[in-house]
Amino acid sequence: MAARPHWLAVAAGLLATELAAETHTPLSAIDWLNQTPTVTLDITGEPPVAEDGDTPDVAVDPLDDTGRDAVGLLPSSVTGLPANLWQASRAERLAELVNEQSAEALPAIQALTYTLLLAEANPPFNSAGNDALLLARVDQLMAMGAIEQAHALLQRANPSVPHLFQRWFDVSLLLGEEQEACTALLAAPRLTDDYASRIFCQARAGDWTSAALTLNSAQLLGLISEEEDALLLRFLDPELFEGEPLLVRPTDPNPLKFRLYEAIGETLATTTLPRAFAHIDIGPNAGWKAQLDAAERLARSGALPENRLFGIYTDRRPAASGGVWDRVAAVQAFDRAIAAKDARAVAKSLESAWIAMRQARLEVSFARFYGPALEKIALSGNPATLAREILLLSPNYETVGQRGPKDYFAGLATGTPPRRADTGLKQAVSDAFHGAGVPQTLSNHLARGQLGEVILQTMTLFSKGAAGDLPALTHALATFRAIGLEDTARQAALQVLLLERGF
Repeated sequence: MAARPHWLAVAAGLLATELAAETHTPLSAIDWLNQTPTVTLDITGEPPVAEDGDTPDVAVDPLDDTGRDAVGLLPSSVTGLPANLWQASRAERLAELVNEQSAEALPAIQALTYTLLLAEANPPFNSAGNDALLLARVDQLMAMGAIEQAHALLQRANPSVPHLFQRWFDVSLLLGEEQEACTALLAAPRLTDDYASRIFCQARAGDWTSAALTLNSAQLLGLISEEEDALLLRFLDPELFEGEPLLVRPTDPNPLKFRLYEAIGETLATTTLPRAFAHIDIGPNAGWKAQLDAAERLARSGALPENRLFGIYTDRRPAASGGVWDRVAAVQAFDRAIAAKDARAVAKSLESAWIAMRQARLEVSFARFYGPALEKIALSGNPATLAREILLLSPNYETVGQRGPKDYFAGLATGTPPRRADTGLKQAVSDAFHGAGVPQTLSNHLARGQLGEVILQTMTLFSKGAAGDLPALTHALATFRAIGLEDTARQAALQVLLLERGF
């Protein structure tokens, strides 16, 4: 390995004293932290409502150390959630329940998850500056790949404390928008004890001398790892390492390491990394195959709007076959048919496109995007039957149920499934619409005013039901209906039955 360059041969003591003497004064107000974020997530589905059926005004406490859990991007006028959604619950318990949610739950549950994660509401009664609920919400958004929303939520909260700043810095790196975070860090180094981040920001600001001094002192004092040291050396002086062997690729890099590997020309693949990294591959600089893989992955968690997903699918003609290329070809054939309003071509291409979407678990995205156009195509026979199934997964499911055959699905779509069904799964759904009550434990929480906690617990209960626990399915659907989430209950039930996952 090459020797450390001469400009790093500086006594550690010169900078160590400075590092140890850093002040801990609060970060002053920064104009860009007050910008209103833009929410790009396309949230569908009925929002939760207050128990009295009215849409209340959200009275959010002043934003201080105890109020950051109240921060949200969606006001009450959008969500319908009451101001006391979280107020009667413990922050730690709410954080646990948020963390239990699956990134790839059924789309009806995903939509409800996003609504809760982004909602404005008063903080839990025991919020004490640890921001437990806010951190859980941000972490869940990251797990789902919704990094733009996580970034906006953190900006709204003013990430001027270390545990918020580190997440904001990580998200900013993934978005390629680290300038603001670096500016804040250089103004107040106390925001993180991660010296690799400081060095990166110093170099990014053009202060290469300070970056070199900090790196040398941090290495001598054992404040950075060997991997970070090797990465930063190459980042600061890439010419010194020409002809040197490539570094060993990490299996779980953080966003900074990912960006550093990218900067030294050793870009890492994102397919095995957490979903948040997939955003790097949907940009214009990535190849089409990488864009397709990332788009499918993000769409499965509801983090990518349908129009962008199918825009990538139809961006160009596939030059290969197999795997994702077969899905692209099937979708493009259907897209051409639907655009031409050619009923014969739609009938011919619909089944292949639907099979492709089932393989990718993107059926609901397909139904949402193509549903309005598909409704206007007159079909018959098997294509008509399939089209109806697809449309029952679209937001217009109730209208589809009203005008189609008067079967089980028509009843469910309109909220009145038959009392008796021919399978155990359908019977579990029917029971939720015919007399099943709210479990006693959830009723107790409702009596205490813990609506948000009940919604989260019901989502967890529904996931168990969707995986095969039929009593749990009945109780979850019945609870959704009891607290006013009728649309969520119907869509979730239709998705359990029509998508056939886990049974």
